[in-house]
Amino acid sequence: MEASPSSAAAESSPHTLFSEQSHRVPEDTVFYSIYPDGAFFPSSGDAATAAGDSLFSLQLRILDTILPPFLQDYIWQHENFNLFQYSPSAGQAGHLHGRVRYGDNVEDEWFVVFLLYEISRRVPSVSIRVWDSDGEFLLIEAAFSLPRWINPANSENRVFIRGGRLHILPKRHFPSNPTLGEALEALESGRIQTSAPDSVQEAVGRRLSGYPERARRNMHRVRVRVPLPVAQVLRREPCLISLAVEGFYDRDIDSMKHASKMARFLVGEGGAVDIVQTSVVMSRAMYAQLVRQSFNAPKCYPIPSREQGPVLYGEAELGMKIACGFEMMYQYRRLSGDEVKGGSVDTFKKALESHGYFEGLLPGSMEYRRRMDEALERHKNSVVFSHTRDVLSVPVKRIEEILSLPHSVRDFVGSELPPSDDDSWLYDGEEELNSAILERQREMENYELKRRGKEKPEGSKNSEDIGVVDDFSLGEMAKTMQAFVEKISSFEGAEVPGNGDGGEVDLDVRQFFKDMESVLGGSGLQEMPEGDGDDIDKDGDSSSDFDFDDSEDDVDLEESEDFMQSYSESLDAELSATTLKNSFVRASRRPDSADHGEVGSKTGGDGDGEELTPVDVDLNLVKSLIDSYSSQQGLPGPASNLLGLMGLKLPQDSADDPRGSSA
Repeated sequence: MEASPSSAAAESSPHTLFSEQSHRVPEDTVFYSIYPDGAFFPSSGDAATAAGDSLFSLQLRILDTILPPFLQDYIWQHENFNLFQYSPSAGQAGHLHGRVRYGDNVEDEWFVVFLLYEISRRVPSVSIRVWDSDGEFLLIEAAFSLPRWINPANSENRVFIRGGRLHILPKRHFPSNPTLGEALEALESGRIQTSAPDSVQEAVGRRLSGYPERARRNMHRVRVRVPLPVAQVLRREPCLISLAVEGFYDRDIDSMKHASKMARFLVGEGGAVDIVQTSVVMSRAMYAQLVRQSFNAPKCYPIPSREQGPVLYGEAELGMKIACGFEMMYQYRRLSGDEVKGGSVDTFKKALESHGYFEGLLPGSMEYRRRMDEALERHKNSVVFSHTRDVLSVPVKRIEEILSLPHSVRDFVGSELPPSDDDSWLYDGEEELNSAILERQREMENYELKRRGKEKPEGSKNSEDIGVVDDFSLGEMAKTMQAFVEKISSFEGAEVPGNGDGGEVDLDVRQFFKDMESVLGGSGLQEMPEGDGDDIDKDGDSSSDFDFDDSEDDVDLEESEDFMQSYSESLDAELSATTLKNSFVRASRRPDSADHGEVGSKTGGDGDGEELTPVDVDLNLVKSLIDSYSSQQGLPGPASNLLGLMGLKLPQDSADDPRGSSA
């Protein structure tokens, strides 16, 4: 039942799954493998033949029966969902596998996950793996609900979808990473409990909620005005819009040269072709990629002026971008030879060979021909998936076939087109984004509370309670901040109030003075007298050269006060002529403030006799913290981090709570 190390590596490597000769797989790609029960078979004999037949039957059932209802009119960003067969060999698991490159449209990735869940519900006897360049991204989605023992290093061959649920093989039964064979045997036998906790199921379920309707909402229909050849191609093969958008969005200088001429899609045998109106379906990501990029029409391209109306100009501009995308994609593929030669059947045969379907068989042998005939029969039956794959793999050939068919402007004139979908989602998505961020922040906070064991008995109160709506106190905040500032910091960072151990400091006085003397070069300190520091009394008074005459202290103090008074007046005079005085909240001036000589209470230098009342340090501190916290809009940031360290939690701003905006 166990797979060898080499085969296990092959099963877990995305590159091996598709072929050793394949190009480097883009990062924005999701991979999946479907293992039927009893997936490990011998490499030859009747059992191997039965395994192949079983995989074919499973592939046909999934592609022809289970998935088509969910995929009607769905446009994939780069690649469509598909399944290939990995024929069983000695010590390896026969399975179906595939990949989908989702690019900027992450909804494609989660739609794939939904389809895999649906397959597992309809076919309970399969175990499914799904991963991407980040690894087990289902675990990432449920990160705040996972058991603490699981991490990326020990998650290999532990995470599967089966029976419509997520399964995680427990550590107590598999202290080290299980082999693929061990994992599949445990899932198939049901001898141990592998279903993930309900909190994990709910976390993934929330991400998948709304499908398949959510996939429909991810499609955007829009009216455009395009050259006749483009309209004809999109009418016959709507899926090619993905390649056109990709060609436009990933354009470079070389491809732009093709767009400047528009030799294939704008110029016909009789000269310039007609521009027609048609309706196009694409993903929201594609629509955004087209609309949100500034692009000037080529000189040869006819486009109306803005004065002719925003609707006409908008349809023509969007159609121009699509047409240019088609031109750039078509010419690049045609000139670079970046296509599989031959028809769709040849493409399918090459795909079978590259995925090891004929491994160990001689071309032309009886078994080779039998497998080929069965594969071709299923290829014909699996129309939706194989056709889309073939079109996207050989677009130049398919475009030439379409444009060779009779077509004219009359095919598009007078036809009733559905209206364009509302695209307000493109501009009003901030609220949805903030909602998603806040939801994830709440998950983080709940996780931290559980991790720290913050579920307190009723009536108890600690630093977490300070500042929570009903108990919020500005004075408490100021006091806590002052305590924080007064704490001694070091190269290891600042100490938060209450975190210190309160122990006494053990200071070697003699060594301290020796170190200071070495730093100052022996000129700034007198030699410490012999003894153990007994001449420093308990009250902190010292003898020797550190004693000063009290009369000198009185004179120095008077001079210092006069200097500070003069300095304060000069400083106030300069500040009064600037806007800096308005940047602080000042306390209400007390009637006797002038008599007490408070700093900042003298007449300003702006000539109007305005007095600078003292700055209320505590009020400014609290106001600055609240303003900084509010500017974070509920997201993590410096203010919330600092307040969290001090054990403070501010109430959220709320229009319904007058305290939220006046705090």
